Amino acid sequence: MLSLSLRTKMLMPVGFCGAKLITLHTSSIANKRVRFYSLVKMTSQSKWKIEKNKIMNMPLEEKRKLYRTSEFIILDKVDPWSKFVIKNKDIENFKHNLDDLTEFQKLKLDSSKDKELADKVSIFQGDITKLEVDAIVNAANSRLRAGGGVDGAIHRAAGPLLQEECNSLQGCPTGDAKVTGGYNLPAKYVIHTVGPQDGSAKALQSCYEKCLQYHQEYRIKSIAFPCISTGIYGFPNRLAAHIALRTARKFLETNQDMDRIIFCTFMPIDVDIYKTLLQMYFPVHKWNYNDGASVSE
Repeated sequence: MLSLSLRTKMLMPVGFCGAKLITLHTSSIANKRVRFYSLVKMTSQSKWKIEKNKIMNMPLEEKRKLYRTSEFIILDKVDPWSKFVIKNKDIENFKHNLDDLTEFQKLKLDSSKDKELADKVSIFQGDITKLEVDAIVNAANSRLRAGGGVDGAIHRAAGPLLQEECNSLQGCPTGDAKVTGGYNLPAKYVIHTVGPQDGSAKALQSCYEKCLQYHQEYRIKSIAFPCISTGIYGFPNRLAAHIALRTARKFLETNQDMDRIIFCTFMPIDVDIYKTLLQMYFPVHKWNYNDGASVSE
């Protein structure tokens, strides 16, 4: 009969080998799980990349079959400001006030370009997701997660792959902007920008500037903006419009290859404000230019 100590010595290598085998087997399973997770992740990323490239290279008529709306609006159906003024004779009833004049005088206009630039901007009262333009701007949150308002509307119209691409961008700081494909939207691109929640005029101006800076890299010749930060973020509507129009005017004076900047207005207050201020920043009639005439108190 073997002693206890001898039996222990004989069994130890067997036990050791068994433990080693179990460890190796567990490690193998863990590695397979990691590889499987990586494969799933890679497949998910590839899906939006493949679909994005496919859509970008589609002929226009084929791409239109992907739109989630049959009521898309081509650029030629959106009147430029110069034509809008002619069609709407009551536009002269919308008069700027003294505070408007103070804000307006922060920018020195090149008046020789007034007529040309009045053809390059538009006011549009309607659904931004229906515009067939090169890019629409999304008033996004810093996580680039689908939210409410225009943000939610854009995500719903674009489809789920928009969120998947947004997830790859690692968020977006306030005042910055990032670009994704438009997917099922009539717009080719979506530019996501994060407006300020603290009333910072500098940050809001940066939103518009950063969006417009993408025009060369992505060959954007038409772009539509919502009213950034004026919703739940609480930025004053009138000041926000001054910043948007001032930034657009400054940009257009030095970038002739931009065909159209569209200001999408949804709330009646924003419609009235833009009808008033566009007359200042993109004058069609000289009588309401920058001389202080026809100012409403």
